[in-house]
Parts: sequence; C-alpha cells; structure tokens
Amino acid sequence: MFLILPGCSGPPEHIEDSISIKATNSLQYDVVRFKVKPGSKVKITLNNVSDMGHNFLITKPGQRLNVVNTAQQLAEKGPQMDYIPDIDAVLWSIPVISPGQTKSIKFTAPTQAGIYPYVCTYPGHGFIMYGAMYVTPDETLPDIRNDVNIPESRRQDDTTGGKENAQEKSANVSPHPYNLIPPYLYHVFVEGASPAAIAVHLPNDLSYCWDAGTCRLGFAWQGGFLDMSDLWKGHFNASAKILGDIFFRDNTDYPIRLGENAIVPTIQYKGYRLIDRYPEFHYTLNGLDVYELIQPKADSLGLIRSLRIPHADRTVWFFTNLSDDAIEYEFSAGQFRNRKLKLSPIEAKKFTITMTSYYLAYKK
Repeated sequence: MFLILPGCSGPPEHIEDSISIKATNSLQYDVVRFKVKPGSKVKITLNNVSDMGHNFLITKPGQRLNVVNTAQQLAEKGPQMDYIPDIDAVLWSIPVISPGQTKSIKFTAPTQAGIYPYVCTYPGHGFIMYGAMYVTPDETLPDIRNDVNIPESRRQDDTTGGKENAQEKSANVSPHPYNLIPPYLYHVFVEGASPAAIAVHLPNDLSYCWDAGTCRLGFAWQGGFLDMSDLWKGHFNASAKILGDIFFRDNTDYPIRLGENAIVPTIQYKGYRLIDRYPEFHYTLNGLDVYELIQPKADSLGLIRSLRIPHADRTVWFFTNLSDDAIEYEFSAGQFRNRKLKLSPIEAKKFTITMTSYYLAYKK
C-alpha cells in the first residue's frame, strides 16, 4: 500500500521492460531487435553516440516502408516535424536528437502479439537503419540468421539460441552498414531533383537519379556516386553532392505520352521492387501501369531502360530531349521520327530504350 502525500501524483510507475538503444556511426541501432510481453510497461531510451541526427519510430506491423516513404515526402516540412509523419502507422516516436543527446519514451506494449518495426526516418536512413520489437509471450526469438525483419547485414550467427533480449546484437562499426557493391540505392535530397529523389549506383561507375516526385529518370552521371556527409550529419537544408560528370538530364515536359494527341499525362508513383538488386519502378500514367528498370550498358557508355506497359490499349509515345544532349538512342520496337518514338499498344507492352552517350565515348 502506498501513502499518497500532498503534491505527489501516486505510486512510482513500474517498468517491466527497459530497453537502451544507441544510434551509432555505422547508421545502425546497436540493438537490432528485442522482445517485450503483450501489455507490459515499456521504457525505451535512445542515446545518440554518432556524429549525425537520428530519430526513433515504432510502427504498426508491416508499415516500416510506408512510414519511411511518407517521411520522405514531407519535403521542406520534414525538419520541423522531426521527419515523423502524422499517420496512424506511427505508434510511438522519439524526435530527432543531436549527437550526444539522450531521450526516452514510455508506453504500454500492444496486447496483440506481433512484430513491430522501429526505424530512423531521417532522410537517407530509413532503408538501412531499422530493427524489430517482438511483442510475444515466448522466451526466445527466431533464429537471427533467418530474421527478415532486420537488416541483412545484421543476420549473423546467433550463439545464444535467441534468448538475448535488448542487447542481442551490436552493430558492426564500419563506414557503411553494408558492403557497397553496386547496384544499390539511397533515398536522398539531391540538387536538381524533387525531395522524393532516389539515387541508384550501378556497376561500371554509372549512376542515375530517379525522381519519384515526377516519375521519371531525372539525370545520369559517370564517376563516383554521392557525397552524403553533409546530409547524414544533419546540416540544415543539406543535399547529397554528385561525385562525377552528368551525361544526361531529362528536359522534356514529360517523356512518355499516351494516345494520338500525346498530351502530358497525370502521373502517380507506386513504388518499386528489386530485381537482382536493380529497382524496377512502378508508376501510372492516366491510371495505366508502367514499369521501368534501368541497367548499365556493358561498355559503360550509357544506360538500358526496360519498360513494360502490360495493359497498353492506345498509342504510346516516348519523347527525347528537344535540344541536342549528345545521346544516341536505339529502340527495340516502334518508329522513331522527329525525336519521338511511336509505339503501338502491342509494342508498348514491353520495349527497351538504349541510351549511348557521345560524351562518355569521347572520354573513353
């Protein structure tokens, strides 16, 4: 029995699960997964020991990527919202904390057992900096080697039989959280693109920026990939810097048009899936599904764009730049005239566009 004195709010709160997590320089949480019992009182403390800002969001099961993508779309509102989107998929959060800071949250765990992801949604972090809160009455966790709810680089041999709780696996200290073997991608702020830019580094020292905000290949370059240091260190209004020479930049009103009138369509971004680690982007033009996968030419002199419009029911046009951009185009189907490719509905179901850069050929 507790005696409540004047000025006191009541008995001390009993915390059943207290979890300490560090945000590290390797763009990882040192605790990659932990378990709590359904309905238990939980306290999570985030200690930022890295040299850049981080936040911490717990989401509903299966909602990590949705939350990350929504945070990316906050654009200029992101900093004032701590990159925490105001959606039902976010259950609890710790705002962005600076290097050396520590903050905590307390909550009652869901009564519904399940796997509740946690993630940092600071720009460029959310696709590699995440973990899993297991709400379960079980004493053990699944074999970490097969746990798809944590980053692949963290699925190492678990010598404890899955019995560890908070400090189960510490992050490997390295400049990056995974081996940088192309192709790989970052969601970044990059100059010359909308806040929904996706930068992809390809083999053969080629890279491109896919602008998810405008659903198009924005530009491509050869050389290094990106200098992310200002962005990752949390500099206000920072952007990634391109390390290389841009050889293509789309300057059309919009490259793909539909129907005989070939007017600019209404676009909507639908996401992407990985095919042999290459992203295939999915978007719609006037409600018609389009899929686009971009790969490097074997000779390193340009790109091969593979497009699918499986339900094409009208003429499809592809417009190249109006000005001379020193690109030679080859098409697997259709008729090319006056910088426009015309495809029948059957031809548009699957076709490729090969772009060879005279500039890169000259350099070589």
